[in-house]
Amino acid sequence: MRRHDGWVWCAVAVLAASGCSRLTFVKPKMERGEYTRVAPEYNVREDKGEQQRIAAGDRVALAGQRLQDGRLDEAEAEARAAIKAEPSSADGYTILALVAEQRGNASQAGDYYARAAKIAPTRGDVLNNYAAWMCGNGRAAESMALFDRALADPSYGTPGVALANAGSCAVDLGQPRARDDLRRALQLDPANAVALAALAQLEYRDGNYLDARAFSERRLAAAPATPQVLQLASQIEQKLGDTAAAARYVQRISTEFPQNQAVPSGEASQR
Repeated sequence: MRRHDGWVWCAVAVLAASGCSRLTFVKPKMERGEYTRVAPEYNVREDKGEQQRIAAGDRVALAGQRLQDGRLDEAEAEARAAIKAEPSSADGYTILALVAEQRGNASQAGDYYARAAKIAPTRGDVLNNYAAWMCGNGRAAESMALFDRALADPSYGTPGVALANAGSCAVDLGQPRARDDLRRALQLDPANAVALAALAQLEYRDGNYLDARAFSERRLAAAPATPQVLQLASQIEQKLGDTAAAARYVQRISTEFPQNQAVPSGEASQR
């Protein structure tokens, strides 16, 4: 599978209330071939290790803020401090993985995702993260079982994320489950950009160009455009005979992404 773009930014929302902090990392670039990474709840409870967990939770929250600001060195330092305070901090390792990805070190990111999954082998968010990394790094077939394990976690708060990622990966693998996973993701989140982009690609490949157009238009309405999404939209319009619309999408690529060279509008993108 060819990945269309590297991971560049992560949006981080930190919510703290009643002694419990929650971290959510969401990748905003949702073009076809990308996946959403999520690290959900980091809970601190009253028990023997309370002080260590509070210290680690505070460090993780600060690391997330630094990551959001693009201050990677500081984010890494805070994540390492969280792990020092609590060596079993899966969220600390997740932040280290996100930092590594932003630096372009996919191999190191995979090691950190794997360590987080070893620490928290039943947490849906952690398993989704590692599976998404696998799918983007030559281990797509292996990732499907991990996505299923993520979806088996009854406490997983965002199963639509894993369903969209699994369905997108299944498209790359040509697996029949792709359409079902993606439609289930949209039932949970009708504006899931990963699922919409993947379904547009799937319907285009199957020759269902009107359906492909519908999903493509929904994808463009759900999240900022990317060169790949615009290219697919152009290819769909070409198949439907609207050469003027196809040309407009190609023009948008030239205008909005001048560093990208568009594939001729009649050709299907190779992934």
